[in-house]
Amino acid sequence: MASLAEVRREEPEEEVSPMDPVARPEELRLLEALLFASAEPIDQATLAKRMPDGVDVKAALAQLQAEYAPRGVNLVRVANKWTFRTAGDLSWLMTRESTETRKLSRAAIEVLAIVAYHQPVTRAEIEEIRGVVTSKGTIDVLLETGWIRPRGRRKTPGRPLTFGTTDAFLSQFSLEALGDLPGLEELKGTGLLDSRLPTGFSVPSPSDDATLREDEEPLEPGDTLELLLAPAVEPEAEEPKAEAEATAEVETTAEAEVEADVASDADAAEPDAGEPEDRADHAGDEADTEDKGE
Repeated sequence: MASLAEVRREEPEEEVSPMDPVARPEELRLLEALLFASAEPIDQATLAKRMPDGVDVKAALAQLQAEYAPRGVNLVRVANKWTFRTAGDLSWLMTRESTETRKLSRAAIEVLAIVAYHQPVTRAEIEEIRGVVTSKGTIDVLLETGWIRPRGRRKTPGRPLTFGTTDAFLSQFSLEALGDLPGLEELKGTGLLDSRLPTGFSVPSPSDDATLREDEEPLEPGDTLELLLAPAVEPEAEEPKAEAEATAEVETTAEAEVEADVASDADAAEPDAGEPEDRADHAGDEADTEDKGE
């Protein structure tokens, strides 16, 4: 029995012949090549110099433009020059979305950490924990990022807002739940906390429960982010007050100077008023001397 190697026959490979070009004027191919290779639009006169004699460049460009009209790349005329451009209805494919990375300030990071671990928490409670006043802009930045949100209002005088984290916060920091935040021992191990902490120091365990607590009230329908936060102090409003205080100081200084001048004039006038008395005293002394002499 013959082996497979013996019966194997070499079959000639089918030669793939290139497709015959579609009957198309040669000048169109030349124009196509010139326009495609050019980095800048080309005017008709420059194209005519590169084309064979007798070619109607204007008619060839019109025909080429018609061929590319339904395609993803169109032949367009810009400032009397010709070039290939992406079809207008496909321009959205060329749009590039870029993400701008902004670094949070130290104050924003501290506020975010306090909200994450102590939520629901009010602005006053955040300031008490940090030990410094929290500016309105810091909370605004965290609200804009979508990492914190207003939960409700505390049932205390003034009804302050309570803040909590959002799902975007969990997604940003790759957390499945708030319980995945590092605890006290983990923070110590990573060096984020000093190993020598005060006695009784603890890290609260945050909760994912979005239900309002007993000391919270739901937000009212008319509440908006613009009205939820206290308005910032406008520096322009303080300028008139400062100017008024400066004017008052100037007026007070002027009054003091006038009083001082009046007092100086009075002191200068006192010796003059006392001169007659001094003369009378001297006259009396002279009279007594004469009497004694007699």
